[in-house]
Amino acid sequence: MKGSFGGPLQPSLVAEIEDLIPEKCTVNYASIDISTLEANGSLTYVDLETMYCDHVEANFDLDAIKKSGLNLAFDAMYGSGQNVMKRLMPDLTFLHCDYNPSFMGQAPEPIHKNLTEFSNLIKNSGKIDSGLVTDGDADRLGFYDGKGNFVDSHHIILLLIHYLHKYKGLGGKVCVAFSATPKVEKLCKHYGLEIETVKIGFKYIAEIMIHEDVLLGGEESGGIAIKGHIPERDGIWMGLTIWEFMAKSGKTLNDLIDEVYAIVGKFSFERNDLHIKEEIKQKVLANCKSGNYSNFGKYKVAKVEDLDGYKYFFENGDWLMIRASGTEPVLRTYAESGTKEAAFDILNDAKATLLN
Repeated sequence: MKGSFGGPLQPSLVAEIEDLIPEKCTVNYASIDISTLEANGSLTYVDLETMYCDHVEANFDLDAIKKSGLNLAFDAMYGSGQNVMKRLMPDLTFLHCDYNPSFMGQAPEPIHKNLTEFSNLIKNSGKIDSGLVTDGDADRLGFYDGKGNFVDSHHIILLLIHYLHKYKGLGGKVCVAFSATPKVEKLCKHYGLEIETVKIGFKYIAEIMIHEDVLLGGEESGGIAIKGHIPERDGIWMGLTIWEFMAKSGKTLNDLIDEVYAIVGKFSFERNDLHIKEEIKQKVLANCKSGNYSNFGKYKVAKVEDLDGYKYFFENGDWLMIRASGTEPVLRTYAESGTKEAAFDILNDAKATLLN
């Protein structure tokens, strides 16, 4: 459910609505006639797509993007972002921008393993500067550089803070979910911005955005919101912001990432979902709760945080996070290190330790 402000409705108000629902349905649905409802004014039709496009055009310098010489690509994953992007940026290279209610059998989650076709399109083209992906309902995003390399949400969050504060002069609190990189805190400290870390779930971020002055709210999963829009995730809005950053600065995506690295240091983030039996998942969680993990292979634990899941920080500043899915027998493991290979090494040692 959404509030009038465009973001997730607060849990207390959802509960109020739930309390109004009767135990048994007393409505005769067969007696409802759409034409009668239209005639008596009970229905209102709203062109939300046009409203959204007008809002984008009023808030972005689309001409700067279009005239920048950037060759850009967009993958809608057969989702709802396709029409808007065709209207706003008709000259993009489009992929999976047609209707397919089954998403061609592919889960419409914008992570690299689901996007190899898009990645290869960029690599093989040799002419595309950047690629944007949105998920089924277009509130989450994935991003690619001109070489077809996936740019994760941690880097996107850092780029957005960097652009909004340093280049656009905007301020406000930064609010991130527990699974976000600690590099966000380092960047905020550099710029003198307040930061708050919350449980995973965008509703926690949205509630803060409603009541406080927030520059950015973001999650590891690709859901990000920024000042000047609604307190809700929007993959298209975030993607256009990064493209505007590239167009206005005249720099490549990797050049801009290097600007961020100069402040927070280079890093790589990887994730591995362990599909295991429920009893093994519960055993691992019990071990985490009891503090039974002092090391994961060669990685010695220096500090643990447990706001939402378990985040193990190692002596060199690298970290591992363990969090269970609440709906399926899956244990999610996340790791960050200076290189991709080192991050995977942490995940491999973690898997061996957890499943031993």
